[in-house]
Amino acid sequence: MLEIPQDLKQFTSLVEIIACLRGPQGCPWDKKQTHSSLRENLLEESYEVLEALDQSNRELLCTELGDLLMQIVMHAQLSSESGEFNIGDVVEGINKKLVYRHPHVFSSGSAKDAEEVLVHWEELKKKERKNEAGMLDGVPKSLPALSYAQSVQGRVARVGFDWPDDGGVLDKLAEEITEYKQAAGEPEKSGEFGDILFTLANYARRQGIDLESALRGANEKFFRRFSCMEKICRDRNLDLSKMTLDEQNVLWNEAKKSV
Repeated sequence: MLEIPQDLKQFTSLVEIIACLRGPQGCPWDKKQTHSSLRENLLEESYEVLEALDQSNRELLCTELGDLLMQIVMHAQLSSESGEFNIGDVVEGINKKLVYRHPHVFSSGSAKDAEEVLVHWEELKKKERKNEAGMLDGVPKSLPALSYAQSVQGRVARVGFDWPDDGGVLDKLAEEITEYKQAAGEPEKSGEFGDILFTLANYARRQGIDLESALRGANEKFFRRFSCMEKICRDRNLDLSKMTLDEQNVLWNEAKKSV
């Protein structure tokens, strides 16, 4: 039996445990994992962190951050075993990046507000990029579509490519809705509807609203209210599928008062 690290509050203890799990006397499941096989786990843990944030559940957030951290250390361990890099290189890399990108904190630079910090941040990132790389190349295309939209819009806004005021975005939204109404056929309607969502994402970004979180919240609210409707039907021996839309709406309004 392998020895358990004494101080489990230390980051190094997690690194040791992951190395043991991957070692000769380790866990059969952990030993067979690869970067590819862990991909879905990393994504799932990231979403569970977001869910804990949405719920403002600090205890759950602590647990989910631990699960996410485990995934990061596991990937670093895999790369260490293949001689590519180790967790120390990961930590050193992010530390160097943070110091370099915050000259107003660690050097003689200055920034009067958060907006100026973002402008300087983009200038520094531009120096890091290869000559042929664009501002948007670093945004993962595997992001959920709404998150990707807000991310690319935020990046171009740092160099001034943005509406001067919210009114321009709302006018654009009205224009896109008109174009959707005038679209002929499914392909064109789909494209125009995408433009509507893209403009909505832009407006949400300007309002400081994370669209993915907002939509997850709306989804959860709908889930709870519809589940309440189903419970009411069970308690009253009603068949929801045989009710008229008006009758269903009465139940929906009743559920809204309860949930």
